[in-house]
Amino acid sequence: MTTLHREYPAVEADHLSKFYGKVQGLNDLSMCVGTGTVRGLLGQNGSGKSTLLKSLVRLVRPSSGLARILGLDVQKQPMDIRRLIGYVPETPRLYEFLTATEYLDFIADVRGLTYNEKKERISRLIEALDLEGKQGVTISGYSQGMKQKVALMGAIIHHPRVLLLDEPLNGLDPKSARIVKELLHSLAKEGVTTIFSTHILEIAEAVCDEITILQQGRVLAEGTMGELREKADLPGSALEDVFLKLTGIRGVEDIVEALLR
Repeated sequence: MTTLHREYPAVEADHLSKFYGKVQGLNDLSMCVGTGTVRGLLGQNGSGKSTLLKSLVRLVRPSSGLARILGLDVQKQPMDIRRLIGYVPETPRLYEFLTATEYLDFIADVRGLTYNEKKERISRLIEALDLEGKQGVTISGYSQGMKQKVALMGAIIHHPRVLLLDEPLNGLDPKSARIVKELLHSLAKEGVTTIFSTHILEIAEAVCDEITILQQGRVLAEGTMGELREKADLPGSALEDVFLKLTGIRGVEDIVEALLR
């Protein structure tokens, strides 16, 4: 990371709005994420999590507002930003006619890694994410969890400064999920910023330094777990209880009782 980049927050969204026809995906959303932070995005389906992440990687053009990565304007400096970020969408699209090694070799070439760099990093990633012995099999024969591992490897092989992950633990077995969680913490210590969306509240509580709760395209609440508990007036409570209270969603017990009537 250059000295210039250190002067700015890792990620900024400034009054972002996005309309899909008459449907509003983001509604005047602003947020700021500091360097070396693991920030979780929570919210019901349709709350704007994926739209926000896609806006930050320029897959979606906001109707209004600005987004910046390490001080660079997402819309005006996309090529500079792509060198700095890694992105995993909710449903990764891989070249499934390739093997994992071939796919990662291709991604490493696109990212400009040297032969020795890519050889060492591919070997290390395959070992770390438990794909040894399977790296020569075409991706089309992989389970969903294995495909997710390959997508994650491709996102971090070039040592990005910002990671944007949409439901990154989908389909992963417990061991691999634990490895990814530990990886995010290790990267944070090196100054890498991660923003990831998840619907699994226990994961968000265990992994994140800070949490942003979205509702109807807006930031409903954000902060550390302690700050969110204080806002919800639920000291010592689990994130699930805090989330349900802040979003106004009825508890599971109430829903089950209603279904049994």
